[in-house]
Amino acid sequence: MKYSKEQTQALLQKIENSLRDHLLKNQILDPIIIGVHTGGVWIAEWIQKRMGFDGKPASLNISFYRDDFSKVGVNPKVEPTDMPVSIDDKHIILVDDVLFTGRTTRAAINEIFDFGRPLSVTLVVLVERNGKELPISADIVGEKLELANDKNIKLEGPDPLILEIIDK
Repeated sequence: MKYSKEQTQALLQKIENSLRDHLLKNQILDPIIIGVHTGGVWIAEWIQKRMGFDGKPASLNISFYRDDFSKVGVNPKVEPTDMPVSIDDKHIILVDDVLFTGRTTRAAINEIFDFGRPLSVTLVVLVERNGKELPISADIVGEKLELANDKNIKLEGPDPLILEIIDK
């Protein structure tokens, strides 16, 4: 099942609105936005532009931080981590496309803390789906989905961003 461009845009708008409310409520003025390769980076760029933050978001390649690294090896299309600013004592907005088992998020947080000690980390995901293996939940979610085990979620992009549910 493929979401339309408009349906995907509606989910993006939902996370933007929720993030604006979160930042206002918590008096966060200048967060650092960090996307997880690759879909999270696309969404982070979209958020950065829409919310008028300067520069471009940082990006994480969590390949070496995954706990299944020894089993699956390195993705041949690995992009480097790009952390252009200090994260010490900053509020971090960590962005990913899908929260599934929680292992990618755990790896991303481990890598973030290798760069410094932020004040807070807010997790923003386009989709949170069933199948968690770790006790990790997103703070801001576009949509929660219950999917059969033989299904995956894929974000196509970067322009336009289109969400798709595919067979494994």
